[in-house]
Amino acid sequence: MSGARTLAAKLIDEHLESGNPVPGEEIALRIDQTLTQDATGTLVMQELEALGIDRAKTRLSAQYVDHNLLQADDKNAEDHAYLRSACRRFGLWFSRAGNGVSHPTHMQRFGVPGSTLAGSDSHTCAAGSLGMLAIGVGGLEVALAIAGQPLYLRMPEIWGVRLTGELPEWVSAKDVVLEMLRRHGVRGGVHRIVEYHGPGLRWLSAMDRHVIANMGAELGATTTVFPADDAVAAFLRAQNREDDFRELAADPGADYDVTDEIDLGTLEPLVARPSSPGDVVPVREAAGTPIDQVVLGSSANPGFRDFAIAASLVHGRRVAGTTSFDVNPTSRQTLVDLTHTGAVTDLLQAGARIHQAGCLGCIGMGQAPAPGRNSLRTFPRNFPGRSGTPDDAVWLCSPETAAASAIEGRLSDPREFARDRGISWQAPAEPDRPAVLDDVVEAPLPPEEAAHAELDKGPNISGLPDFAGLPADLTAPVLLKLGDDVSTDEISPAGARALPLRSNLPKLAEFTLTRVDEDYPRRAGETGDHLLVAGGNYGQGSSREHAAITPRYLGLRAVLAKSFARIHWQNLANFGVLPLEFTDEQDYDDIGSGDVLEFTGLPEQLTAGSEVRVRNTTRDREYRLRHRLSPRQAEAVVAGGRIPQLARSG
Repeated sequence: MSGARTLAAKLIDEHLESGNPVPGEEIALRIDQTLTQDATGTLVMQELEALGIDRAKTRLSAQYVDHNLLQADDKNAEDHAYLRSACRRFGLWFSRAGNGVSHPTHMQRFGVPGSTLAGSDSHTCAAGSLGMLAIGVGGLEVALAIAGQPLYLRMPEIWGVRLTGELPEWVSAKDVVLEMLRRHGVRGGVHRIVEYHGPGLRWLSAMDRHVIANMGAELGATTTVFPADDAVAAFLRAQNREDDFRELAADPGADYDVTDEIDLGTLEPLVARPSSPGDVVPVREAAGTPIDQVVLGSSANPGFRDFAIAASLVHGRRVAGTTSFDVNPTSRQTLVDLTHTGAVTDLLQAGARIHQAGCLGCIGMGQAPAPGRNSLRTFPRNFPGRSGTPDDAVWLCSPETAAASAIEGRLSDPREFARDRGISWQAPAEPDRPAVLDDVVEAPLPPEEAAHAELDKGPNISGLPDFAGLPADLTAPVLLKLGDDVSTDEISPAGARALPLRSNLPKLAEFTLTRVDEDYPRRAGETGDHLLVAGGNYGQGSSREHAAITPRYLGLRAVLAKSFARIHWQNLANFGVLPLEFTDEQDYDDIGSGDVLEFTGLPEQLTAGSEVRVRNTTRDREYRLRHRLSPRQAEAVVAGGRIPQLARSG
């Protein structure tokens, strides 16, 4: 690219291995770091085994245990032991249970401005707060990056969002990203990198930016990028890692593909209503709604100030008797700082329940709300059933709104709460000497020791299934017709029942799509090869590749949809499921559940162009669909997935 360049364009150019960085074209990027967590990492380690990897070839790869922390039986403990042994064998850093959520912990210990990061968690984009190009992908993409392979993706548009002004009192970074979701919804960032710039940045700390970058995933964005400036330098200095700082910014007058502007001074407290991050309204419009549960924490609000501001609001007060106030600290280091400053004491005395540092309730591992009762959370997502309760009613908000509502027992505007209680606004003071726990993450073994390390596999650790290639001709029924915005939480559920089975694919398959149709796993197993039809944005949300693997295990061969979420589309192709989009969306309405569709000459159709024809034998009609696969991806689907493709090529 020539002329004044965006920061995202600079980072892409620095790491470009192949392809033309023009929106829509496939490019390949060199990956410096990888991140995995336990809900997805067990599969990544199994994939490293399948790929025959000896040792990680990245500059740094780290595995975190932060999702499946509850040890109600032996399954999660087995996974943790396996993950540690795999890190020792393959040369990864290992963060044990209780150290914290991967994203803020990685930011504290390993984040480096200007580096690329591929993570098997959709919120990996949070590291864009440090000036990193951090992209959430499926686990197989991470395994290949660990093996030294480039990351392939479709070149996104670069969306410049200029920030001006300063946030008002009792309004914070969460309200900034909720404003983006209010304006643009959960599909507004699809195939885009969101790059924030402008004079308003000077008022946002590195952890404030983490909040905004984290929930770029909810916009559907490929990633989010902030400049590495004085705020990032201050953050790294506090972590005793000032030598990792590198100043990075867009060129003055950089030309963005898409633009937007937010005057921070005009924002007010916002809330996302059940059950979509994109259904955002001002808190004042929903004020008074009874709240049975408030949960503070998660990767979407992980900073010291997020907990400290809540502690200042509840100081000397008691949580409403009708409301449970739960606090999920997001890193061991932050919890130590909150304890030293007295914030934990304020929260406890107010009636809060303090849990261990990790994701927990965000992924439905504990603190599931009562059916139909309102749960107000500082989390990034509120998809139906993600909380662990099928009939949930989860709202998303800022820490200020959460704390005020916990005291009142109803949804409350923190500005009104502070005014009525005579509370003066004051920015939380960070500790003069913050805790730096740089020895809690276990370093990789030296190569000579790692070569002799054995994998610790309990009975709940299965292997990867062997999937057959795509047949040349396929006749199969539509087993299920789905609507718009089906999330991976609905395809492969979160929650305390299913999550401990993440490393046991045959057992996990029994939960596939049961939140939509309880009988789907049985019918799929009996039918064999079958198809799904879906609306727009199919597979939004979590990067979990289980949502592609378990349907394929049950016989899924293709998904016909109006559109796909980026990561799930890639995961389907990686495991040999053909993702197809209607060229005429009205054809979606024409297909019914139970219709039998017939494809002929599929390999030839996929290599001949972007169009695939299919005949509905039930209704005697033909439809045209597009596949958007590159030749490399088409070859993988025909082979039965990326791993069989690599095995064929030697």
